[in-house]
Amino acid sequence: MLRYMKKDAADAVEIVKALKERALDLGASDIFLSAGSKPSCRINNKTIFFDDEPPVTNALLEFYLMAQLGAENQGVLKDRTEYDFAISSEDSGKRFRANVFWQMGGLSIVFRYIPEVVPSFEQLNLPNQIKKALDYKNGLVLVTGAMGSGKSTTLASLVDLINKNYHKHIVTIEDPIEFIHHNELSLIEQRELEIHTKDFSKAIRSCLRQAADVILVGELRNLETIQAAITAAETGALVLGTLHTNGATGAVNRLIDVFPSDQQNQIRTQLADVLRCVVWQTLLPLKNENKRVAAFEILFQNYAVSSLIRDNKTFQLDSVIETGQMDGMVSMKKTIEWLLSNDLITQDVAHRTLPQDFTAPSMPQQ
Repeated sequence: MLRYMKKDAADAVEIVKALKERALDLGASDIFLSAGSKPSCRINNKTIFFDDEPPVTNALLEFYLMAQLGAENQGVLKDRTEYDFAISSEDSGKRFRANVFWQMGGLSIVFRYIPEVVPSFEQLNLPNQIKKALDYKNGLVLVTGAMGSGKSTTLASLVDLINKNYHKHIVTIEDPIEFIHHNELSLIEQRELEIHTKDFSKAIRSCLRQAADVILVGELRNLETIQAAITAAETGALVLGTLHTNGATGAVNRLIDVFPSDQQNQIRTQLADVLRCVVWQTLLPLKNENKRVAAFEILFQNYAVSSLIRDNKTFQLDSVIETGQMDGMVSMKKTIEWLLSNDLITQDVAHRTLPQDFTAPSMPQQ
């Protein structure tokens, strides 16, 4: 049991460090420190409390932030209700993305663990056909999915693959910087919102004057950022970004619907020309194991896809994905069927993932 009644910031840093290390030893992806509650962590999408620990105090979190944010950011939480930053442990090298926010009991901090080494395609079990997206000289490549589905990790793996195999100039725009990349064949420059730039859309437009071949945008979160990303993709850069949507069709519709109705025809035309690939991913619990497996849907641009987007018939994209295997496409339905047929997930999980019209295939007799 750790004691929280300490008197200075150095003590707070050591206490928080110990809690994070304990959570990581248990295989946690996230660590929750909430004033008034016992420390907890997320393991395989379940929140687990440290029942042998006392509730976290607001003083502990204030001392910790005093040490970590630095003098220039001491007053940041007085002006905001939440704040994002990334932090590396000097002795262990472990890196975390952190979100600080106010709640009824006081301060809270959520830490997301970021592995020191970018996971490879093989380690992530990514479908091999996604590598095809990296052969494009320009255009828009999207990785979509719910929060916590591994979108940032997949994008980092794509950037790492470019870095190892292509002579490119890569600029990342993140909030905050997560994985740290080191130059190999490519030059990589990483920019963090609030520290290196004040605005996603302005940073994307600046990339065009920085001769960037590849632009990674941490999140396409609003109209201005999406418009800037599409323009950059038209101008000649390969733009990689994330969206919080489910389904390849949902991602396309989200990009269009964010614009006013009088601009949507123009955006459809632009998107039909620049969209190269959409990857929808989700993490599902493995049957009989306390682990998760990734499931994917992949859409690649072809003549049919471009025509349906341009003609406002995106509702037909699911049919193109189902029949587009020769172009590297795969539907989430096909992926779920494969996971079921290999006895990796339960039928209940399959129905929760595809609840609308999914009929699970009959399982072979044992």
